[in-house]
Amino acid sequence: MQTAIDSAGRIVIPKALRDALGIAAGQPLDITERDGSLEITPAPTPMQLVDDGDGVVAVADADMPALTADEVRAALERNRR
Repeated sequence: MQTAIDSAGRIVIPKALRDALGIAAGQPLDITERDGSLEITPAPTPMQLVDDGDGVVAVADADMPALTADEVRAALERNRR
């Protein structure tokens, strides 16, 4: 898949690739140089570990969208392959 960089330095990630990777508009991304190539990864979500009385859980520092059962199922299937 090819794309181009515009005069403002922006790169368009093709829709098919955004959809396949679950990248949404406005999502923070980290971009780094590695061995002469660009590497773009979703920025990590800042979290804190909180003891909720039943154990320690990770709690995001920002509001996160609720996951649907279908999204969880799809993520599990991707990781099982």
